[in-house]
Amino acid sequence: MNRSFFIFLLSILVFNPGFCHEGPTLKLGLLKYNGGGDWYSNPTSLMNLALFCNKNLNTQFDIEYGVTDVGSAELFNYPFVHMTGHGNVVFSDSDAENLRMYLIAGGFLHIDDNFGMDPFVRVAMKKVFPELDFVELPFNHPIYHQKFKFPNGLPKIHKHEDKPAQGFGLIWEGRLICFYSYECDLGDGWEDAEVHKDPEEVRVKALKMGANIIQYVFSI
Repeated sequence: MNRSFFIFLLSILVFNPGFCHEGPTLKLGLLKYNGGGDWYSNPTSLMNLALFCNKNLNTQFDIEYGVTDVGSAELFNYPFVHMTGHGNVVFSDSDAENLRMYLIAGGFLHIDDNFGMDPFVRVAMKKVFPELDFVELPFNHPIYHQKFKFPNGLPKIHKHEDKPAQGFGLIWEGRLICFYSYECDLGDGWEDAEVHKDPEEVRVKALKMGANIIQYVFSI
């Protein structure tokens, strides 16, 4: 199955609630990796993102997300996979090969630095795509201009080192295959309100940006 037809079928499932009469069938994926980093942090974030997308984008996501090992064949069950954490990330050779095949085949990876992840995830992704470098996406990139408009790029959700939020990408043959949100922490903003006690307008900004990522993934 070529990628264009694959994405077409996924778009029908995601954005057309009448297509499937048995309810939601598609889950967002959370990437599990080795190295000691807490890949499991922000446990409520993907559930809230799915709820927000279902309400605002007319998607039909299952609210319960799936967990997949980076080296598992199950990775290919998830057209969108989210990766987060605070610390070390280690990909084995087989992990890197599997993730590379997944992304080239049409999958999409969103990496969200939950703080302290940056030096490790860059090394790990270089193992996946040694020929590619992360590039900062310009503010006019379509990912910032889906249903919700972010003319200044990523919103700043948490202070961290008080640097500007930046959105980086890996681009394979003209296609954005990995979006990396740095010094932003979208996942914290997606969590239940009582977890980080962010102002509601901050949480909404994070969820809107997350919805933009989802809409972009299923429209490219």
